[in-house]
Amino acid sequence: MSGKLFPVVDVPEFKTERAGYDTCYRRSAKWDPASGDFVRDGANRVAECDGKEAYAVWCFKIAQTERYRCLAYPGSIGTEMERAMDDDDEKTVESMVQRTITEALMVNPRTKEVGEFDFSWDGDTMRCSFLVTGAEWDEGFVITV
Repeated sequence: MSGKLFPVVDVPEFKTERAGYDTCYRRSAKWDPASGDFVRDGANRVAECDGKEAYAVWCFKIAQTERYRCLAYPGSIGTEMERAMDDDDEKTVESMVQRTITEALMVNPRTKEVGEFDFSWDGDTMRCSFLVTGAEWDEGFVITV
């Protein structure tokens, strides 16, 4: 017996979710939002894009992804557009869309700011554009969903 009544145990240090997230802007496969497919070169290979363009594609796709729909993504990924669009008042819908898009994009530590939302309505159809600024950039880029 060691002479101690209670054992001493070192508690491991827990990493937060943000601590494990990659913060570099890495190149990736080029994506065309209009066609909804990868861009291919003349040899039918998937083209590459730089880190800034890859991040812009990520922002676009996250804004288009409904939260809790795809089991491959954790609950922190995606937006709640269906819930936001349920209200009859346009200003309420705009406020809810702005909130859900901002929350979805701010999960990524590469995101510095989401703002300058602009909404246009055609009957029951809403279009939204907004400005996203990356953590290492002075200028942002516009995303339209």
